[in-house]
Amino acid sequence: MSDVHTKKQRSYNMSRIKNKDTRPEIVVRKIIHGMGYRYGLHRKDLPGKPDIVLTRHRKIIQINGCFWHKHNCKYGKVKPKTNADFWEMKRTATVKRDKESLSKLKKLGWDILVIWECQTKQPKKIVQKLTAFLNPSMKS
Repeated sequence: MSDVHTKKQRSYNMSRIKNKDTRPEIVVRKIIHGMGYRYGLHRKDLPGKPDIVLTRHRKIIQINGCFWHKHNCKYGKVKPKTNADFWEMKRTATVKRDKESLSKLKKLGWDILVIWECQTKQPKKIVQKLTAFLNPSMKS
């Protein structure tokens, strides 16, 4: 059996992928809420519409999908066999846009933490990362 999708199949698969309220985002949001923090979501007035914004703390948490943002894990290294050039260009543009948005946010005085989709599979490590980021005076 071939793992190459037709153009129609690939298009359908990609159209089903959400860009907000994803499973990794929900995992991180539940952890942050459980830690007692309150936050805003996808603020349109900030570059790149960050996933989670803790205004009082001047902190932003971005949750990136490994495939779309080309993480260096096994999920980020996947390359579609159908229309490969198109997907490579699209993913590369996403990475470029990420860098520009993060740079603008830093210039505006925001502290930023990027959490990758693959990391959300280990909630205990996410809690440690979030604790260190949100409350740097506490040792985790």
